[in-house]
Amino acid sequence: MNYDQVIKRLKSLKNPKNVEGMARFGINPKNTLGISIYVLRPLAKEISKNHNLALNLWKSSIHEARILASYIDEVDKVTEAQMDEWVADFDSWDICDQVISNLFDQTPHAYKKAFEWSKRKPEFEKRAGFVMMAALSVHDKSATDAKLLKFFPVIKREATDGRNFVRKAVNWSLRNIGKRNRALNKQAIIVAKVLAESEDKTARWIGKDALRELTSKKVQARLA
Repeated sequence: MNYDQVIKRLKSLKNPKNVEGMARFGINPKNTLGISIYVLRPLAKEISKNHNLALNLWKSSIHEARILASYIDEVDKVTEAQMDEWVADFDSWDICDQVISNLFDQTPHAYKKAFEWSKRKPEFEKRAGFVMMAALSVHDKSATDAKLLKFFPVIKREATDGRNFVRKAVNWSLRNIGKRNRALNKQAIIVAKVLAESEDKTARWIGKDALRELTSKKVQARLA
């Protein structure tokens, strides 16, 4: 399937009612067709992996075409330059989360970008850094505890950013790392307690919310 055929297929699946619903969940309605992720995934399998097609779909600026691009791109062909170019285009939390968890967290540049992007000013670029941390803590089965522990100082440093999509990602990264194993859980709880006692209201929220899950019976039982 070539570029024109993919775009034609996507436009035929347009659902304006879904676009309205997505907007209510904080998804940018601009250039959005309202196609469910459950429709995009099978379509991605039908298209199969294709790096050049992924690059062209991204350039279309169509929301669903960009999510599709994250499914069909070839990890070994993704460069740092491409990652920086795409992250600068992020305009919605779902684009950010999909691209990171479908593609970017599998690249050899993932850890470097997590640290780099966590310092960015734009909301979704900064979110990307913490979504990367959250994704790596789940998907990188070979990661050592020491490697993931390096994220904690960054989490503490940025815990005062009150922007909605940043603070939620910072919280998410702390919770995910703390749910990986018992040793990391203990360390994450220490971080969460420090944040929970902060004078900053955003840091307090991040800490208290993370603490609630990390110390819950469900999580503790799973890690036992």
